[in-house]
Amino acid sequence: MSGMAMTKRWALAAALVVLAATSAMAQFLSEPSVKGALPPGLSKVGIDQRLNEQVPLDLHFKDEQGRTVRLGDYFHNGRPVIISLVYYNCPMLCGEVLNGMSTAFKVLKFTPGKEYEVVTLSIDPREKPELAAAKKRSYIEHLDRPGAEAGWHFLTGEQPQIDALADAIGWHYQYDPKIDQFAHAAGIVLVTPLGRISQYYYGVEFSARDMRLGIIEASGNRIGSLADQVLLYCYHYDPRTGKYGAVIYNVVRLAGAATVLILGSFLFTMFRREATRRKLETGRA
Repeated sequence: MSGMAMTKRWALAAALVVLAATSAMAQFLSEPSVKGALPPGLSKVGIDQRLNEQVPLDLHFKDEQGRTVRLGDYFHNGRPVIISLVYYNCPMLCGEVLNGMSTAFKVLKFTPGKEYEVVTLSIDPREKPELAAAKKRSYIEHLDRPGAEAGWHFLTGEQPQIDALADAIGWHYQYDPKIDQFAHAAGIVLVTPLGRISQYYYGVEFSARDMRLGIIEASGNRIGSLADQVLLYCYHYDPRTGKYGAVIYNVVRLAGAATVLILGSFLFTMFRREATRRKLETGRA
């Protein structure tokens, strides 16, 4: 048998194996026992975007010092607020979210308590201010930004208040008593100074650039530099991904304007040089 024929046979055999495996997998996944294999309640876990909806600012919680605080107390001086829902005894995911926040804040030139506020709330009503205070010390130390302790708040609360905030921002979670843990999604929410939901950032790693642009937008462009305004013109927040993407039309327009400006400056300079040269030649004549 020739090498070419042998190769064709092997290729055919491989294709049949792949086809059989795909068919078997499809049949397996269609079985009712497999469809119902997910942990109970997990289908209810996730994030529903509630963009531009109002967050209830009259909710009351306990801060890390045990004082009763009103959520609206953190919406002042025109500062946007980043809200994260976690629980402090979470064995894995919540720590990753908080680590991602802290890492992004370190890169971000803005400081909590100055350009924006951060509210981290435990979804576990059993957790108390002492635990919140310990978490705050840990992450403020990691952030290592003077003054940040005044702007990153770690709260605890009662179930009705927790549920009211979670529902308002579309953040769905489920408690599993068998393992004494909460199933929940990973992400944070950016809210305007008036308490309206502005943006969602998903996952456990957050782009400092996206966060900066989001904070500027949520503040009504009252903060930020000229370069930030240019970026906001060229980039648009995509709620499907929770990230900023280039708006090609605006990029082309800006590039065109820059080209015209550069070309105009060049021609103006050349005309001036030519006029100066002619004056000098006229004077020598």
